[in-house]
Order: sequence, then structure tokens, then C-alpha cells
Amino acid sequence: MKKTILLFIAIIMFSCSNKNELFKETDSFVESLQTEYESYGILGNKYSKTTSDGLYTISPIGRLINVKIQKVVSSEEYEDLKKDLESHYHGDSRVNSVYICQAGTIMIDCRN
Repeated sequence: MKKTILLFIAIIMFSCSNKNELFKETDSFVESLQTEYESYGILGNKYSKTTSDGLYTISPIGRLINVKIQKVVSSEEYEDLKKDLESHYHGDSRVNSVYICQAGTIMIDCRN
């Protein structure tokens, strides 16, 4: 029982740290669209970043920020990630919405 609890705590801590890095990277792109770039243009992929664990790739396209999970996951995991990003950007006037796009990835909409 004790091992199960420790494993559960380790999993939660690991998943939180992954999202902290993800939030840091997405925050950087959101901020840069206010201070440095009007738009990343159609070829924004050259600015793409992948988290150190390789789990998430963040790619700006125009004034949208695409977040992709780099492993095969269920649609529920994308839904959970969308909710986490919505919660993270709740009340942030720089972000219009967070949604799952047709390609199955998540978009952070920073369009004016």
C-alpha cells in the first residue's frame, strides 16, 4: 500500500513538472506576441520548442500557438490538457480561447 501511494505521488509530481515547463514555454510565446512579434507568420515552426522530456511540442503559427502531445494518447488526455491550459489562461486578456482543433492538437488563440 505504501509503495502504491509513493508511486501515485511521484506520478502527480512528474506530471505537474511537465506542465510547469509547458506553461513556461506557452507563456513565453503569448508574451512575445505582445512585445516582440506582431505574428509568427506561416512558417512559425522554426520557432518551435519541445519540452525537455519530449512530451510536448509548442509551435507558433501566426497569432496561434499549437500544442501537440508527442505520444499516442486518447482524446481524453487532450481534453484534460485543454482544460489545464484554459485554467492557466483564465482571465488573461492576451488569450481569446483555448480549443482542440480539427487536427487533434490544441490551439491557444492570441489573435487581435
